[in-house]
Amino acid sequence: MDDFDTADGTLELIRKRQQTSPKRLVAPGPTSEQVQTLFEAAAQAPDHGLILPWRFVRVSEAARGQLGEAFAAALLERDPQATAQQLQNARDKAQRAPFLALAIVEMQGKNPDIPVAERFVSLGCALQNMLLMAHAQGFGAGLVSGQAMQSLALRTLFGLEAHEQAVCFIATGTVKTAKASRNRPSPDVFVRTL
Repeated sequence: MDDFDTADGTLELIRKRQQTSPKRLVAPGPTSEQVQTLFEAAAQAPDHGLILPWRFVRVSEAARGQLGEAFAAALLERDPQATAQQLQNARDKAQRAPFLALAIVEMQGKNPDIPVAERFVSLGCALQNMLLMAHAQGFGAGLVSGQAMQSLALRTLFGLEAHEQAVCFIATGTVKTAKASRNRPSPDVFVRTL
């Protein structure tokens, strides 16, 4: 494949990728080999100082119930008056998307000279690589966060250290219902020359 074809194909892949909510992702999800490829794509992210300032925790089918209870507990942390239906809705979120993994960033440690912003950029690049790879594999994928990310229940379930922060979940699966693609900004909107 020559460089021109590679560049055009890459740009087309990037243009066609879109955020897909976990509630619109169904089985089949990626195979074990495809999941390994997703994580290999993540490993190609920039990493100043080679400190690997992020990690992922894959949520197995067997752990979905535990995650649902953590979501419900997180809701109760924020709203002790939450109704039974609201708690069930929180639990149900854990059952969405065949593949689900939590992205975690290390805020300090290993090399304190690497700023927090660079650590987040590295994780963001890892996530974008995974999103693009999932799209290339024929799946939909999306990122989801929310108030539960900072809850004690979620931090406990995932064994987060004091210097770690849960950033978002990445979800992947077959797109049940596609939505219209959104208009993307022209580079003229966000680029200027000094």
